Amino acid sequence: MKIIKNDEAVSPVKTVSTEDAVSPVIGVILMVAITVILAAVIAAFVFGMAGSTGSSKNVGLSVVQSQDDVVVTIQGGTDLPQLELLEGSFDGFNSAPDDFDATSPYQVGQKLTATIPTTGTSFTFSVRGTFADGSKQILIEKNF
Repeated sequence: MKIIKNDEAVSPVKTVSTEDAVSPVIGVILMVAITVILAAVIAAFVFGMAGSTGSSKNVGLSVVQSQDDVVVTIQGGTDLPQLELLEGSFDGFNSAPDDFDATSPYQVGQKLTATIPTTGTSFTFSVRGTFADGSKQILIEKNF
């Protein structure tokens, strides 16, 4: 291939001009696309369209089975002072939960008892906490 004076390459088969390059056009299109996508992502975060992340509460509990009862022991946690209500459930809170007949403020080492409705079968026991800010969270779930 041979370059002639007006920057045209001459080949026995075809002539290619170096002035008709496609690469700069594709490069500009890609740069514009990246800029538009980046602007959309930044706008989504600035205007809150990306959503917010919730914070989980930190309350330590242990759950053990004692014959016909389930015993929940409060171990502590940074959010224990904000805990207003503890409820236990044997069916995933589909029916009225057991509030353990205990009221706030809860103390480290405090034991709460719930009677197992049907003995001799396996079950899942869940404990849900309601906090001062109105949020509810499953704090522990255990299979027996």
